[in-house]
Amino acid sequence: MLKNKPRIFLIQKLRIRMSEFFFVKKNPFAGLGRNVAILGLVSFFTDASSDMIYPLLPLFVTLTLGASTEMLGLIEGVAESTASIVKLFSGWLSDKLQKRKSLAVTGYALASLSRPLMAMALVPWHVLFVRFIDRIGKGIRTSPRDALIADSTKVEFRGKAFGFHRAMDHSGAIVGPILAMGILFLAPNNYRLVFWLAAIPAVVSVIILIVGAEEISPDHTSQAPSLTFRGIDGNFRLYLGIVFLFALGNSSDAFLLLRAKDLGVSTVSIPIIWVVLHFAKALSSMPGGALSDRIGRKKVIILGWVIYALVYAAFALSSSAWQAWGLFALYGVYFGLTEGVEKAFVADLVKPEMRGLAYGVFNCAIGIGALPASIIMGVLWHRVNSGVAFLFGASLALLGSLLLCGVKEKKAFAIA
Repeated sequence: MLKNKPRIFLIQKLRIRMSEFFFVKKNPFAGLGRNVAILGLVSFFTDASSDMIYPLLPLFVTLTLGASTEMLGLIEGVAESTASIVKLFSGWLSDKLQKRKSLAVTGYALASLSRPLMAMALVPWHVLFVRFIDRIGKGIRTSPRDALIADSTKVEFRGKAFGFHRAMDHSGAIVGPILAMGILFLAPNNYRLVFWLAAIPAVVSVIILIVGAEEISPDHTSQAPSLTFRGIDGNFRLYLGIVFLFALGNSSDAFLLLRAKDLGVSTVSIPIIWVVLHFAKALSSMPGGALSDRIGRKKVIILGWVIYALVYAAFALSSSAWQAWGLFALYGVYFGLTEGVEKAFVADLVKPEMRGLAYGVFNCAIGIGALPASIIMGVLWHRVNSGVAFLFGASLALLGSLLLCGVKEKKAFAIA
C-alpha cells in the first residue's frame, strides 16, 4: 500500500495539472472586473464593424479600384505605421494626464467616422486617406485602453484579462464578416453598402464605452514619465527590439487573403475563411493568456512565433484551397498565444506609472515595422513570387524566437 502512495500522488498531481492546462474552473472569468468586461464589449462591436470592411478591402482596392499589390502594401503599411506613431503619444499623454478613458473614447469615435468615408472612395488614394484617419483613431485609443486594462486587473489575472479582451475582439471579427456575407448575398458585389452599414456597430461601441467604463488613475510612485524614455530599462528595450524585428516579417493579413484567393478560395468564401481565422483566435486567446499566467509569458510567446513561422512557410509551399483553410485556423492559434500575452508581458516589465508610455512604445515598435513589412511583402510578391515573400516572414519569426530567449522574465506572473 505504501509503495502505491507515490504513484497515487503523481496521478492526482497530473490530474490537477491537466485541469489547469485546460482551465477547467467553476468560474473561468474570475479576476476580470467591470472595466475588462466593458472594454471587451467595446472591442467586440468595433471589430464587428471593422471586419465587415477589412476582408473585402484587398478585393475592393485591387479589383474594383484597379490598384496593384504594391499599392495595397503601401496603403496597409502607411495605415498601421500612422497608428503606431500616434499610439506612442497617446500612451504617454494618458500617463501625464492620468486619464485613460477619455482618450480611448476619442479614438473609438474618430475611427467610427471613417466607416462612411470608405463607402465614398473612388480611387486608391481615397482608401489610403480613409485608412489613415481610421488608424489615427486606433492610435489614440489603443495604448490608453491597454493601460486601463492593466490598471484594472490584479497581476495574477493579467494574462487572462488581456486574453479575454482579445477573445472578445476576435469574436466581433467573426460576426463582422458574417454580416458582410449576408449583405453581399442580398446585394452581390455591393461593397459600398457593406461599408455604409459598418458604421452602426461602430457607433454602438462608442456609446457602451462612454456609459459603462470607469476611469482609473494609475498608481504613481514618481512623476509621470517624459518622452525621453528615461526609466525604461535595458531589458524592456531588448524586448522592444526583438518585437520590432519580428514585426518586419509580419506584413498585413491582406496578403494572406490574396494568397488564399490564389490557392483557389472563392471570392464568396473569403469572408468565411476570415471567420475561421477569428474563430480560432477567439477560442485560443483566453486559454493562451491564462497559460502565460501559469508558466510565464516568454515560453508562450516563443511557441506562438514558431507557429507563425510554420504557417508562413506552409503558405509559401501550399498549392490547393483546402490547405489555405487549415493554415488560417492554425494562424489564429498564433494570435491566441501572442497578442494578449505580449501586452501582459509589457505590464510585467515596467512600473505602473509608466504603463501608458510603455504600451505606446510597444505598439509603436510593432506598427513602425508594419510599413516596411507590408512594402517588402508587396515588392517581393510582385517582383519575385509569393513563396519568397512568405519565407522572408517565416525566417524573421524564427530569428525573433531565438533572440527572445535572452530577455529576462520578471516573476510577476502567478505559479500555480
